Amino acid sequence: MDKFPRAATAIVGGATYGMGQAPGLSSMDIAVHASLQALGQAQLTPQDVDGVFVALPDDFLSGLSLSEYLGIQPRIADNNRTGGSSFQTYVLMAALALASGQCNVALVAYGSNQRSGAGKLVSGMKASPYEAPYKLLRPISAYALAAARHMHEFGTRKEQLGAVALAARQWARLNPDAVMRDPLTMDDYLGARMISDPFGVRDCCLLTDGGAAIVMVRADLARDLVRKPVYVLGAAESTDHLAISSMPDLTTTAAARSGPRAFAQAGVKPSDIDVVQLYDAFTINTILFLEDLGFCKKGEGGAFVEGGRIAPGGSLPVNTNGGGLSCVHPGMYGLFTLVEATRQLTGTAGERQIAGARLAVAHGNGGELSHQATVILGTEETV
Repeated sequence: MDKFPRAATAIVGGATYGMGQAPGLSSMDIAVHASLQALGQAQLTPQDVDGVFVALPDDFLSGLSLSEYLGIQPRIADNNRTGGSSFQTYVLMAALALASGQCNVALVAYGSNQRSGAGKLVSGMKASPYEAPYKLLRPISAYALAAARHMHEFGTRKEQLGAVALAARQWARLNPDAVMRDPLTMDDYLGARMISDPFGVRDCCLLTDGGAAIVMVRADLARDLVRKPVYVLGAAESTDHLAISSMPDLTTTAAARSGPRAFAQAGVKPSDIDVVQLYDAFTINTILFLEDLGFCKKGEGGAFVEGGRIAPGGSLPVNTNGGGLSCVHPGMYGLFTLVEATRQLTGTAGERQIAGARLAVAHGNGGELSHQATVILGTEETV
């Protein structure tokens, strides 16, 4: 049985920086800007930080680099990488470290200049020797394969994938920081250029710059720093595979294991959740994760997202910032789900705010549906 320290730690700051394009800044610069903003929300400085958890797309020793940049000597520096879900794993590790006294102030950070710098996705994924002859468009074709299988097995329709894209755009139109805010209709979606069957352009995440950061402390300190701490109620992760050709079941992700564990730790059910932030690198992700996390049954995700259910005004607000499809996606998106969940629970999400939000899910995805990590967050009323 998991022995997660429920509500023993809390998020006291969450910020983003350089959304869209940040020309002239390195990935590290962007991460630092976001970090300073997040620390400032809790009246903390870099010198207060003694736990650093960071992943950068172009620096595999970023835990050391960020510490040097900030001029600090943390007791813990972690840059473990599971892909875009790395940041949910950092919340898990930071919660354990804080609760056991290994550190007192944990900084979780990310930054990427991949749009203004490289102009393309910067990824550590390497082609499997068994897949290389087929010349996959990575990672798009891997996710397209999962989408095609879901469509074949459960009758999921292209319009249902489109419902995910349209909902994300509707949320983005309420977010002044979102990159894509133009109206998007179903005709626009269906007529978009095909990339990797069944995916068109609007099934695929953005390619942007951007950074994010959150600050975590023990619960007893949190109440002295901010008016509304966001408590970490549960966190769990699970790995399935690396290459998509080794995925045990293309229609079921490891979220089917990480999700139930995190919910059990938190002592809540999917039906209790007020707002859901999912790693939507592609439209199929949202459908798969809603199923695997228990918001609907396997195979019913396509029907579940229809009719505006996950859009503004719907019964289950999903990706309220616009997600990776319409808000921002600078290579690894997982930390942005945590920042948006924090904003919703602190009541600072502006026009897109969900009234009375008390419980949130922030779910991360790494690799090619390879690694899944789920974090359950709550306000003081849920502790």
